[in-house]
Amino acid sequence: MLLVSTLFTLQTAAAQRPAGLRGTVADSLSGRPLAGVSVGLVGQPGGTDTDALGQFRLAGLAPGTYQLRLGALGYRLKTRGVVVVAGETRGLAITLATTSLNLAEVTVSQPRDPNQTLAAISHIDQTLRPLNSAQDLLRLVPGLFIAQHAGGGKAEQIFVRGFDADHGTDFSVTIDGLPVNMVSHAHGQGYADFHFVIPETVEQLKVYKGPYTARFGDFATAGAGEFSTKTSLDRSQVKLEVGRFDTRRALVLLDLLGSHHLLSKKAESAYAAAEYNFTNSYFDNPQHFKRFNGMLKYTGQLTDNTSLTLLGSHFNSRWDASGQVPERAVAEGIISRFGSLDPSEGGSTNRTNAYAVLATALPHDAVLRQQVYYSRYNFNLYSNFTFFKNDPVNGDEIDQTDHRNLYGYTGTYDRDNRLGSRNLHSTFGLGTRIDDSALGLRHAVQRQVLDTVSTGRLYEQNSNAYLDETLELTDRLTVNAAVRADLFVFQFRGQRADSAGGFLPLSGRVTRGRVSPKLNFYYQLSPAVQLFARSGLGFHSNDARAVVQGSGAFNALPRALGYEGGSTFKPVPSLVVNAAFWALHLQDELVYSGDEGTTESVGPTQRFGFDVSGRYQLTGRVFFDADFNFSHGRLVDAPAGENYIPLAPTFTSIGGITLKNPNGLSASLRYRYIDSRPAQEDNAIRARGYFLVDAVASYTQPRFQLGATVENLLNVKWNEAQFATDSQLRGETTSVNELNFTPGTPFYLKLNASVFF
Repeated sequence: MLLVSTLFTLQTAAAQRPAGLRGTVADSLSGRPLAGVSVGLVGQPGGTDTDALGQFRLAGLAPGTYQLRLGALGYRLKTRGVVVVAGETRGLAITLATTSLNLAEVTVSQPRDPNQTLAAISHIDQTLRPLNSAQDLLRLVPGLFIAQHAGGGKAEQIFVRGFDADHGTDFSVTIDGLPVNMVSHAHGQGYADFHFVIPETVEQLKVYKGPYTARFGDFATAGAGEFSTKTSLDRSQVKLEVGRFDTRRALVLLDLLGSHHLLSKKAESAYAAAEYNFTNSYFDNPQHFKRFNGMLKYTGQLTDNTSLTLLGSHFNSRWDASGQVPERAVAEGIISRFGSLDPSEGGSTNRTNAYAVLATALPHDAVLRQQVYYSRYNFNLYSNFTFFKNDPVNGDEIDQTDHRNLYGYTGTYDRDNRLGSRNLHSTFGLGTRIDDSALGLRHAVQRQVLDTVSTGRLYEQNSNAYLDETLELTDRLTVNAAVRADLFVFQFRGQRADSAGGFLPLSGRVTRGRVSPKLNFYYQLSPAVQLFARSGLGFHSNDARAVVQGSGAFNALPRALGYEGGSTFKPVPSLVVNAAFWALHLQDELVYSGDEGTTESVGPTQRFGFDVSGRYQLTGRVFFDADFNFSHGRLVDAPAGENYIPLAPTFTSIGGITLKNPNGLSASLRYRYIDSRPAQEDNAIRARGYFLVDAVASYTQPRFQLGATVENLLNVKWNEAQFATDSQLRGETTSVNELNFTPGTPFYLKLNASVFF
């Protein structure tokens, strides 16, 4: 009798225990695990996404029959019937097949990564927006504009959310977890040269606006862009491009394994990619721009619970530059619009990268991801911005050098838990980054060094840790709360020339830390509408030389406070919209000028604005997209009329119409617009806005592709990079402060042909 009673009790307890589903999702052709697949139950709120190993879990289910729904952009939507038994967690192995883009299948919720509310927009853009160069990758970030002013070999100037972020001071860029921004760089804080990435190898982009995500610390005041490269190739490819201005490009993508195996008998892939670029560009003086990129990548499923990724890459570039020129030099006929006052500008750079990533599935629905990385970086840039202002005889050319070793480690522990009857996703992250660099700023003439302005040895280390918790408070309301701690060691040993012709020591070591809490809410009003409210503290990035020489004059890590509210929604099945109203306050905005070796504090600043992005599928093959971004920024302590933030964009818009055929003719007509804006604090000099139209067309068959690209279709005369600069020409007795600019490309045609095998 006791035995019967015990068995009855156990059976009753089992029947009352919640049931669940767990499984893995893989690509039907390659067999590789798919991360970020949306998984949910038809007619049920909530859901989840697959993790880095393609795994998912749905817990707390009542016994019964359900329809499991799985979706990912570029894959055919899949629905599968499943029976859930009381007290059991059923395991599933599911594959998804690729298909053409259908916006009706795009979901607006991101349960595993809610702070990435631009996810739907970003994924669509990668399918629709053409990529012609590495700089086009940055343009995939909604609301981000770039400008080049050194012959294509230098990192682009970045504009986003009311920031002239220089070359990356306020926007963090990574590729496969490898940091792109350079701390305390010879040319400027946060220098983000993205040209070492081959655009055809990029598979995914995740965009995070504002300081709301604990994973990002340094450089992420305005936001962050996380790029990732492909884990495998669908096919090998050889591509050739030719265009105006002696432009030539060759690309090779080669699948190295095919159906063979290297380290395991499970899903593996390995490929090589290489590209060579040459152009003389559209300037009067040939640019002789040359760039080579090469990479090798291996991704393998070593066991059911462990995956390994290895990557090695090398990049080098060399160029001549026409630089920026003052308007009066063109107006007086000294040079043409595409001329140069110092043809010896230009430089060279190279970067070698290596990383290893090990992801391991642990008990209790946890995943441990660990990455180690290393970069060897060299940079040598000759520039002349003021011409003969400081040295009327030899000119003001400078030589900036940076020879750097970059080491780092990042580890994350992700776990799905239950808090009562609610899902709780926890992430603990730990990382460190070390930059060891020799920096130099020298006076030169025709690339011959005359004297040293400053030189020294940099050692900077950032150690960080964060805890991120995402809890489903109700079936519709989710809260994301996190805290991040950063510890910086700034160390610089060097010297700087003084006015008497001697040198002043510039050395020191400063340790500073910041704790940055975040709090974000997400409400799923309906399957087609998600509302969000975000807030977070962060910090404005600073240069080690500024911290060391500041002696208390500069705040090493000025506080940043950001908050926003908005929605991602689908008013009709084929239209995806993201809208956000935001504000950002900086305790102090610091600008390090690598051209002069000095730091300027402009004091506290405040910005607010709104972003609206829309993607619409008119038919199965025709798509419209548009981004509209407005911002209003001011210097807080400056008097009215003298409180403009120089070069901060106020209104920008990007959009176009795209015809997308899976196998056949595809075409896109696109526009870019940025309005005129103050170039200095009193708005006396204004940078000129522009409106450009570009076009892309291609014809694709299983074995080949033919294509054409036109930039500046209407041949508009426009300025790409613009600055208010105090410069002096040869023969002038005094300097003149006016708009200096780099002209943008005129009508530019490029043709390409690819063979697939």
